[in-house]
Amino acid sequence: MRVLFLLAAALLISVSARAIRITWGPYLQQVGTDEAMIVWGTDSDGVAWVETAPDDNLHFYAEERPKYYDTYLGRKKIGRLHHVRVIGLKPATTYRYRVFTQEVLDKSAYRIDYGPVASTRVYQKEPLRFTTLNPTKEKVSFRVVNDIHADTARLAKLLTGVKRGSDTDFVLYNGDMVSHMDDEPGLMNGFINKSVELFASEVPFYMVRGNHEGRGLYADEYVSYFPAATQMPYYAFRQGPVYFVVLDGGEDKPDSDIEYLGRNRMDDYREEQAKWLKSVVESPEFKSAPYKVAVVHVPPSGSTWHGPLHSKKLFMPILNDAGIDVMLCGHLHTYVYLPAGEDGNNFPILINSNKDALHVTADKKSLEISVRDIAGKELKHFSYPAR
Repeated sequence: MRVLFLLAAALLISVSARAIRITWGPYLQQVGTDEAMIVWGTDSDGVAWVETAPDDNLHFYAEERPKYYDTYLGRKKIGRLHHVRVIGLKPATTYRYRVFTQEVLDKSAYRIDYGPVASTRVYQKEPLRFTTLNPTKEKVSFRVVNDIHADTARLAKLLTGVKRGSDTDFVLYNGDMVSHMDDEPGLMNGFINKSVELFASEVPFYMVRGNHEGRGLYADEYVSYFPAATQMPYYAFRQGPVYFVVLDGGEDKPDSDIEYLGRNRMDDYREEQAKWLKSVVESPEFKSAPYKVAVVHVPPSGSTWHGPLHSKKLFMPILNDAGIDVMLCGHLHTYVYLPAGEDGNNFPILINSNKDALHVTADKKSLEISVRDIAGKELKHFSYPAR
């Protein structure tokens, strides 16, 4: 009897010692008018879901809350990386949420043994919140940073003041947030953990793939961490009076360059993307927006490198006829401003440095861009009146 008791106690201690934990996140991705993607990770395999509640006076535990599962092909996924698409939401509405992962201890063809549940807490702590996008919002405000290359101290300074309750609707990460996508810890420590610490569980960031996110042994996992409705790194969305077209310029050198280890087919990729871009600029949602902003990491003008030249050939004829107000880029690690007409561009191109942030606002009168250094001092200011 004593032996059985000791064995049972040892089993309980073993299970307790390895109880599943949330190791990073959650962070918000692709928040739209009627949906949001929530991403997080755990230290053990499990099945995951999100519960939401209106942002009202009732406690989160007032009633059974709707559950949204991490699924694929109609089955709950088992894994350590979780991304749950919450759908059926209302525009311009704030929701409370919490995330869950139930550990899977063992599985076979006809049996799954479940273990403990890890979750964000709502009884000892305020639940997390997010607000869906609002195309009719009178004013939008967002921040843009790029080419951070895992310098989290600089990132924190450039994003001072970004948090829930501030006037910042979202953050645009315009590429090269890390130098290589080598593994998950490198991605988390590079900028995601710091983003969660600062704002990203309640204020979304929209990711623009830079050429360095296309490098490394983990580059193929990019969409798993930054999912989009297109299931590609390029996508579009609208907040307030601004319609955003997010492009992926790919790499800057020819596909045959030795640095790419014989794997790149960026020319084909950009050609496929150009077909998607044509459909976007013809859409009623794009045409009806008061302002149109294109975002791409590698500038498609002002360069004689292959990647930018190919993007210029494919993207610029489409964008030049689409009424773009301004294009936001990075990549060069220095500030450059290309006025309309400078190099085959019918619109201005603002290339942000890796040491400054763009503070952008837009309302019915104008779209304003303030270039500010790490101390928050304004270096340049641009104003684009409503058409």
